[in-house]
This record gives sequence, structure tokens and C-alpha cells, in this order.
Amino acid sequence: MLTIFTTAKPFNGHNGIIQRNALKSWTLLDKDIEIIVFGDDEGSAEICAELRVRHEPFVERNQFGTVLVNGMFARAQATACHDVLCYVNCDIILMADFRRAISQTRARYPQFLMVGRRWDTDITEPIDFSSESWEEQVRQRALAARRQRDRWWIDYFAFSRGFFGPEMPAFAIGRTSWDNWLAWKSCESGLLVDASPSVIAVHQNHNYGHHPQGERGVWKGEEARGNFELAGGGGHLRTIADATLVLRNGRFKDNPVRHWVALERRVWELERVLTYSVWLPFWHSLLGVTRPVRHALGLRSKGTH
Repeated sequence: MLTIFTTAKPFNGHNGIIQRNALKSWTLLDKDIEIIVFGDDEGSAEICAELRVRHEPFVERNQFGTVLVNGMFARAQATACHDVLCYVNCDIILMADFRRAISQTRARYPQFLMVGRRWDTDITEPIDFSSESWEEQVRQRALAARRQRDRWWIDYFAFSRGFFGPEMPAFAIGRTSWDNWLAWKSCESGLLVDASPSVIAVHQNHNYGHHPQGERGVWKGEEARGNFELAGGGGHLRTIADATLVLRNGRFKDNPVRHWVALERRVWELERVLTYSVWLPFWHSLLGVTRPVRHALGLRSKGTH
């Protein structure tokens, strides 16, 4: 049916609870599901043995010790039992609606990337998966929180085997830009499906204590800057709003929003070009021409003394 792969933080404290919640929810998606956990972080081997999922302790890392995206994707595609794979961040709870969305997409399209917006939810305790109503309880909790993230936040990537090849840069996982590069790559070479209306993907809120510089390090640190450069800059980043199709109520509809988003991007780029190639040179030239007059009048341009 499906191979899900991920990498985890150490399984201790709150992170240990929410990561176990996520992994356990995936095991319940289908009796034929395969789950791969990459990395040898504390507790990974034990939790994989407990849940009877596949553990791949050896994975490529950068100089900071961060797992590399391209290594995981290449290894997963080469060794997966199934022809549809999905990378999921290890704090995301998935339920039956995700399984249905995967089945509907794979039945319709041989090559695709399916993504969706997440729902941020405060969960601090182990979920009682023995309860027949656990899915409904989690779903209602997420909907009650009323915090669905915007188009930039992508936490799962379901795709057909071979969709991503060796051209994928060596991005650092858990930093910025790599997820939006995957969306760009899909828009350039394949089909991007937005399953947000059909899937309640529950993100269990957490802090950023896993990074030495906290939240700022994740978003603005050296690895984040490196990811942006590897992506080729902002021109090679896309969002969920750029999806070709939207999956809603079991039907695939054209996504007209992507045209507005593309127009918005072109206008922004034009403004940037005009600012740096026309207006700023003109302004500096004007300041130079009027400098004697301004000095005679006792005026100074902003920032001069």
C-alpha cells in the first residue's frame, strides 16, 4: 500500500511522547504499511522494535550532524516495499482520511506528489490508541484548536517511486526551504496535489530545544541559509497554493489559486527588479545632482552627517 519514512529527534521527554504518538498512528493506517525510521538518535532502536517498524540507523549527515534529505529519499526509494512513498515529519499524526487520499490519488495518477496543510494542536500526553474513538477525539481536538497553518508549511510528501531523482540537493532536514524546493520541483516536472481539504494532518506542538540556537537557529541559522542557497534562491521555492489540483470530497479539481499566486510572484519580482535596477540608481543619481543645492540650504540626505 504505502511506505512511510521519517527521521526523529531523541525519544525523551515531550518529544518522545509525540513522536511515539505519530509513529503508532501510522502503523494503524493499513495492515500492509511499511514504516522506516532513519537515524540512530536516542531511543530510535527501542521504539522501532516496540512498534515493529524498520530501523535504518545509518544515514548521511552534514557537518553539524543533521540528517540530509537527499540521502533519506534516495535510500527510501531504492529499498521501499511499495511504489508509493511518503516522507512525514515525526510529530504528525495521520488517520484514515490520509489513507483514503493516498488511495484516490494513486488510482488516478501514476506520477504525483501529494501534500497538505497541517493543523497545530497541543498534545502533551500519550494517545490511548486502544480506544475505538481515538481518531475522532484527535480530529475534534485539532479542529477545536482552529490553527491550520498556511501554504508555506508542508509536513508530509506522498509521491510515486522515482519522482525525485539524484538532482535533489543535500538539504538539511528540519530547516527551511527544502520542503518548498520539493514543491517547486513537482510543479516543474510533474503533478502537485493539495489534499488539505481532505486530510486532517495533526501536528503536535513542540518547542525548538533540539537546536542549540532554538527557534532562531532553525529559521535563520547557518543550515537554513545553506538550504536556501542549495535550493537556488526564492525563485525555486513553491507552496501548497501552487498545487496543480486540489483533492476535495474524493474529486480532483483544478486549482485556480495557483494562477493568482504565480501573478503575485511575478509582480513581487518586478518590484524587486525595478527597485534595485531603476529606482535606487535614479535616487542616488538625483542625490548626487542636488547635493550642492542641499548643502547650501543646510540639508542632508538621510544617513549623512
